[in-house]
Amino acid sequence: MRTIVHLSDLHFGRVNALLIDPLKKIVREIEPDVVAVSGDLTQRARSHQFQQARSFLDTLPKPQIIVPGNHDIPLHNVFARFLEPLTKYKHYITTDLQPVYEDEEVAIVGVNTARSLVFKGGRINKTQVGRLREKFCSLEDEVVKVVVTHHPFDLPEGHDESGLVGRAKMAMTGLADCGADLFLAGHLHISHTGHTKRYNIRGHSALVVQAGTATSTRERGEPNSFNLLRIAHPTIVVEKFAWSPSTTAFAVSTIERFHHTDDGWTRIGN
Repeated sequence: MRTIVHLSDLHFGRVNALLIDPLKKIVREIEPDVVAVSGDLTQRARSHQFQQARSFLDTLPKPQIIVPGNHDIPLHNVFARFLEPLTKYKHYITTDLQPVYEDEEVAIVGVNTARSLVFKGGRINKTQVGRLREKFCSLEDEVVKVVVTHHPFDLPEGHDESGLVGRAKMAMTGLADCGADLFLAGHLHISHTGHTKRYNIRGHSALVVQAGTATSTRERGEPNSFNLLRIAHPTIVVEKFAWSPSTTAFAVSTIERFHHTDDGWTRIGN
């Protein structure tokens, strides 16, 4: 079995400081095999915010798969936004915009979907999909293949499809025959677990897990949270840890279980 702690939308520069130490504590206690961070490490891509994010990440277990979000691109500095959009991210966080973790049970690949030309939306391109295919298509079916992006491939009910990552259909079609299993994302500050059935790809239904914001004060109607995924093919268990002000701690609030069948990943009873 492999365990992944999935954090998203940290937004250093606009965090609830009361959550930082409890979050560090519980992630270290979990002792995950991998920590995945799906973007928006900062609020406004400023140096001191990246420094705070870096200090936080340094307290968490390794290895880590980290991708940038739209907030990690400068907003008001037009020169930096279009000519050096991820310079500070690369300096403080990582120069690797498609990080990879791989062992005999899981393969996890991060993809940068943040773009300078749009303020909130994101996009995946053919080159990025080609690199994912190169990695995933060479692996055995029993290896669970995981993609980490900031912008999501599925949406909670009631959300407009403009919230999906750009060129999602192209990406999903390209990855289906490689057996992509699991897509981790954030961006909306709303936790959600769904499938890729919206793409109507015969015989393929991947699992999409979206994390809420772990530490931001912009909670969007639900408590701060993060996900813990327990992966043992053909089963994936998704545990959501939510912040409880009364206990000043993160605790499991929901548990969802999924099993892999001939038609893809299917929800099973608790």
